[in-house]
Amino acid sequence: MGRRKHARGAFVRIPLADGSFGYGRLLEPPYAAFYNYRTTSPDSELDRIASKPILFRIAVRHLALDAWEFIGRRELEEHLAQPVVQFMQDLGDFRRCTIFDTAGNEREAEPQECVGLEPAAVWEQQGLEERLLDALLGRPNAAEARLKVRLQ
Repeated sequence: MGRRKHARGAFVRIPLADGSFGYGRLLEPPYAAFYNYRTTSPDSELDRIASKPILFRIAVRHLALDAWEFIGRRELEEHLAQPVVQFMQDLGDFRRCTIFDTAGNEREAEPQECVGLEPAAVWEQQGLEERLLDALLGRPNAAEARLKVRLQ
């Protein structure tokens, strides 16, 4: 079962710091999508989980996957199979941005074009679990805020 646990389309249940559970779906490694769905007791109903909106799609360090519970697998729906779009911003010159995706497309961009996109980053288990809980509770996340595009 270990191999299937890391398979594209796998559903994972994520224990969160407040005792509740979040849910994710594995995409092309190292990417995963995280649902806008939180429960106080474990849910394994894949149809219900898959029907929820996606909060974000980001790269996750594979060690995090070992800490989460595999609850099933199915083929990815069309919206989850789309390329993940991210940006990189030059640390020395904030005006230099690149938008790229997991399909290999890449282009130079203005910083304003990167607003709302995910930064190129690989999230560790603890940081991701904090971000997911913050998003589910509708509160800001410090790590996410630090990674946002700089406009000046």
